[in-house]
Amino acid sequence: MAVTINYPVAGLGDPTDHTAKTGAKVMVTGDTIFTVTGSIQIVSLVSECVTANNATASTLKFTYVTAAASPQTVDMSGASTTLANVASGYSVILTGASSLGESPGQSLGGVLLNTASRGVRVPAGAIKIVIAVGSTTGTWRHYLRWEPLETYTTVTVGQ
Repeated sequence: MAVTINYPVAGLGDPTDHTAKTGAKVMVTGDTIFTVTGSIQIVSLVSECVTANNATASTLKFTYVTAAASPQTVDMSGASTTLANVASGYSVILTGASSLGESPGQSLGGVLLNTASRGVRVPAGAIKIVIAVGSTTGTWRHYLRWEPLETYTTVTVGQ
């Protein structure tokens, strides 16, 4: 199911928080989790384990592919530590604290400190994931909190 969130009114501000959430599924390299039209600033990007993983030592990395005529792939994070045997409620967060290549933050109990003091600006394109070693066995959902940087910007949830 695709959900589109629009920011249609120029200059009037928007009092709502812009959020999007995917459904839960096994993570596979190359999955598009969100598609962006226009430019946005990512306030937070979190992945949450819904059903536990097995012992496969997979890792998670967030990437971005521009929608330009010559698409470029940008690593938004480094790889997480192993996701082997993580339980339901385990979370991974894009920190964006000092560099895009930084490993994401991780939490066993689901409570995470979002250390991003500034957002991550992205133009039109797709937010994707890279899963090293092999697909996860548990299911995961992804949460995006974002701000539009221009009018008529949309974020579509892609699964």
